[in-house]
Amino acid sequence: MARDAESMPGLAPGLEAGVGRIVRAITATLALLGGLLLLALVIMTVFSITGRALVGVFDVYPFDRLGPVPGDFEMVSAGCAVAVCAFLPWCQLNRGHVTVDVFLTRLGDRAKAALTLVGNVLMTGAAVLIAWRLQLGLADKLSYNETTMILQMPVWYGYAGAAVGLWVFAATSLYTVWRSINEVAAGREDR
Repeated sequence: MARDAESMPGLAPGLEAGVGRIVRAITATLALLGGLLLLALVIMTVFSITGRALVGVFDVYPFDRLGPVPGDFEMVSAGCAVAVCAFLPWCQLNRGHVTVDVFLTRLGDRAKAALTLVGNVLMTGAAVLIAWRLQLGLADKLSYNETTMILQMPVWYGYAGAAVGLWVFAATSLYTVWRSINEVAAGREDR
């Protein structure tokens, strides 16, 4: 059900639709990058497990150098955190978070839109709080120059990547509040 942005009441629905295209492009790009990172981690894990299984099997160069990827678990732990944070904005934009609709089936469209607005306001608060606290953790990791045990990779790398995803998540959540205000004013949710 497409809406006519110019005739819809609310807070600048035409502008909201334009901003929505920008938000969609940013969140889609971030989710795609998160997916590529996750794919790279899977490939690296397969090589590491295969190398671990083949240690000592071949005594011929270059196969005699087979083994696990050093620091694989360090890269997986940091990379998965970054990937998850990269997916959150796309999930929020596309209403992908888990909801319990058992009690909502009998409500009218405007009431459902109002409850979605409340949920988006709460999600925005949570997203800002989490991003802010992670940002403080990033500052802490930067000040202490903490590194991982095997690779000596600075721990703040993972924090920085996650912070980008979380701040985009917070901004996307704020956009969904705006979108929900327009939907409440129109009396229906556009899904």
